[in-house]
Amino acid sequence: MTDQYKEVNISLVNQSAEIAEILIAQLAELGYDGFLEEADSLKAYIPISLFNSLPLTELLTNFQLEASVTSIDKQNWNILWESNFSPMQVDEFVGVRASFHEPIPNVLHELIITPKMSFGTGHHGTTYAVMKLMEAIDFEHKKVFDFGTGTGILAILAEKLGANFVVGVDNDSWCIENATENIAVNGCNHIQIHLSDTINTNEKYDVVIANINRHILESNMLLFPQIIAPNGILILSGLLVSDESDMIELCRSCGFEHKQTLEKDGWVAIQFSIN
Repeated sequence: MTDQYKEVNISLVNQSAEIAEILIAQLAELGYDGFLEEADSLKAYIPISLFNSLPLTELLTNFQLEASVTSIDKQNWNILWESNFSPMQVDEFVGVRASFHEPIPNVLHELIITPKMSFGTGHHGTTYAVMKLMEAIDFEHKKVFDFGTGTGILAILAEKLGANFVVGVDNDSWCIENATENIAVNGCNHIQIHLSDTINTNEKYDVVIANINRHILESNMLLFPQIIAPNGILILSGLLVSDESDMIELCRSCGFEHKQTLEKDGWVAIQFSIN
């Protein structure tokens, strides 16, 4: 049987610019893993097996918003993205485009990411900020763990920057399929992708990246120190500006030192170190 998703089309007419970002954060915690931001609406996508109308109704009621809900076959996602997805750049450091776009000139690294139903193209503030932090990190011959890999974009960038052993995990089989395709298209040979909803590894990594959401970060916080090598780096994102102080305090209680925070469109990526 064809896998189906629910498409929730939320009207944002006369709403502030920040409301879409807040909704994405809260919908992600409910299991929504694909988003399209349009001029006066936000479309959110969730596997039909995970769809629950009650928390959606409560969320919409809290913001006094209205939405329509329809079903969509997963293969139709490609058509939606081709009509809405445009190339993007992080300065001259990295360019991100889909396979149907022309090459991006004058960037150090070009990533070909065809997102399908997976979350993570570089357009969202969280992914953009993480990539910007990665620009200043030495990945040469490093081991990297990408928790919540989505499209695989950050794992792919890590290998492009010199990492020779990268593990990406995600709890969505569709993300695993999509990330595997993107890894092959980008000619990467040092990335392993696994289906998992938690950190479960005996390896030690030089860099751990978790661009996911606050709830999952908090529930896995005690595991991060166990998988990071001495003098390793932890990058957390999927966080709103309002989450920053609480997350820094939590990480400090687990032995991490706050190094820097980057903000993009109301979202933050936070870099920590551990001795």
